[in-house]
Amino acid sequence: MKPYTYLLINLLTISICFIFSFDKRIQFNKHFPAFLKASILVAIPFIAWDVWFTAHQVWWFNTDYTTGLMLLGLPVEEWLFFICIPFSCVFTYFCLDKFFNLTWLSAFNNIIVFVSIITCTVIALLHFDKSYTFVTAIVTAATLIYLHFVVRAAWIGQASFVFAILMLGFFPVNGVLTGTGLESPIVNYNPKSFLNIRILTIPIEDAVYGYTQFLLNIYLFKMFQKQ
Repeated sequence: MKPYTYLLINLLTISICFIFSFDKRIQFNKHFPAFLKASILVAIPFIAWDVWFTAHQVWWFNTDYTTGLMLLGLPVEEWLFFICIPFSCVFTYFCLDKFFNLTWLSAFNNIIVFVSIITCTVIALLHFDKSYTFVTAIVTAATLIYLHFVVRAAWIGQASFVFAILMLGFFPVNGVLTGTGLESPIVNYNPKSFLNIRILTIPIEDAVYGYTQFLLNIYLFKMFQKQ
C-alpha cells in the first residue's frame, strides 16, 4: 500500500469527478478535449518549474510513497498530479458555473487583482532570497496582470470564489502530500527556500501556486471551449 500512496491520492482526487462527468445534467465529458489541451499546456511550464526545483533541492520526493517510476527526476505520480488535480478543479468550476449564477462575483475582480498583485509584489521584494516564495509570488502577479489587463478576463471573481471552495479539498489532498497522517511527508521542502508559514503541514506558497495553476487552466479551458 505504501508505495502506491501518491498514486492513490491522484486517483481518488479524480475518480468521483470523472464518473459524474458523464451525468446527463453535466456532460463535462463533451469538454474533455478542451480540458486536455488546457491542462497539458499549463503543465509544461509548471513541470519545467518542478524539474528545476527538484534538481536544485528546493523540494524533493519521498520515494517510499511512490511506485519508483521516474521521468526527468520526478515520480510519475507527480506528472499525473498536473492532470488529476486540474481535472477536479476545472470540473468543479464548470459545474458551479453551469448551475449557479456567479456573474455577480465579477464586481470583485478589481479588488482581488489589485490586492493580490500588490501583496505578491511586496512579498517577492522582501523575500527574493527564498526561491519558492519569490517565483510563486512573481508568477502569480504576472498571471493576474495578464488575465486582468491584457485579456480582460471577466471571470476572475468567479474563479477565486470557486478556488476558495476548492480549498476544502485542497487541505486533505495537499495535507497528505506534505505529511498529514503519514510517518513522513511525500513532498519535502528546503526550509531556506520558502517562508516556513504552514497551514497545518502545508506551506502557504502551495495554496498560491495552486491558485495560479487553477486560473491558467480555467483561462485556457474557456479558450478551447470557444474553438
